[in-house]
Amino acid sequence: MTMAGNLRKVTGLGTVGGLRRVARLARRRPRVDLSHPARSPLGSSVVNCVTYRDGVRAPRGGDLVETVERVRKHGHGFVWLGLHEPTNDEFAGIAELFDLHPLAVEDAVEAHQRPKVERYGETLFAVFKTVCYVEHEELTETSEVVNTGEIMVFVGRDFVITVRHGRHGSLGPLREELESDTTQLAKGPSAVLHAIADHVVDDYLNVIDSVQEDIDKVETDVFAANGARADPGRIYQLKRELLELKRAVVPLGRPLLDLADRPVRVIDPEIQAYFRDVSDHLLRATEQIAAFDELLNSILQAHLAQVTVAQNEDMRKITAWAAVIAVPTMVCGMYGMNFDHMPELHWRFGYPLVVGVISVACWVLYRGFRRNGWL
Repeated sequence: MTMAGNLRKVTGLGTVGGLRRVARLARRRPRVDLSHPARSPLGSSVVNCVTYRDGVRAPRGGDLVETVERVRKHGHGFVWLGLHEPTNDEFAGIAELFDLHPLAVEDAVEAHQRPKVERYGETLFAVFKTVCYVEHEELTETSEVVNTGEIMVFVGRDFVITVRHGRHGSLGPLREELESDTTQLAKGPSAVLHAIADHVVDDYLNVIDSVQEDIDKVETDVFAANGARADPGRIYQLKRELLELKRAVVPLGRPLLDLADRPVRVIDPEIQAYFRDVSDHLLRATEQIAAFDELLNSILQAHLAQVTVAQNEDMRKITAWAAVIAVPTMVCGMYGMNFDHMPELHWRFGYPLVVGVISVACWVLYRGFRRNGWL
């Protein structure tokens, strides 16, 4: 049997276009196995592949090519394909099947992209930075506070492809939540895009609340009685982690506004109103991050001021004690020159008199410095 005959037997595709597409993929590389309901840590990068019709999960059947052809043949419903850190080889067949732009495919595979939303013909490509708070018993100058990842989303007329990078930000609970709201899910791929954006921004707010607890703890320590002894490295570490959070949150503002205000063919008009709500939440997160940055600057300046004041107090104490000690040092230095003719040298009460004068002088200096707050 010929290659085309084998492919027809395996896939059951009767359309010439579908057959040619499958044959073309088979000649180039092995087909990506998309039948796994969940990704094995050492297996395929595919997390899930589900078809939805009228907001309801359709029964599983066939591979990805058959699923896509079936959706396009009926003219309604969409496919949601979830991937986790796919390789170039794993993603190449998928990119060709859905006609994804090479630049967007490169961004999705390589990751480390700035949050953005781009349009490539009939396909929308969105990049979201995911964040999670790293739990720690005590904040130190090397503690990791914020961990980031990425979610890339391809949105077409009849498909959604999510590509996740990082060990957090799983979309499983989000998928279950969407499946419980069939009315919203029936609005198509744009409903999934909104749900992902809303999920990501909600995580921003949760992480910000946790970071605020760390900032409050540092602020309490700095303004405590021994605040000058607080470790400034913790403040710098928080500022570094806050900068990482800022890089994830702030750039997403403009893309969300575009999704909310500008008409996009693959975005349902009813969904655009929901993007405005997500944009408002993001604005709140952005404002809180800016406020935290200013607060950390103030805490750092206050700590430096406390250190300066403590150093000045130490210098005043050292200077005061040096002045007190200077009196006996000077007198003893004079009598230590051992000249024969010195005042009161051979007088019986000379030694007690000198000791008394030294003690009175030192006591007067000590009282004076004590009243002025130097000791």
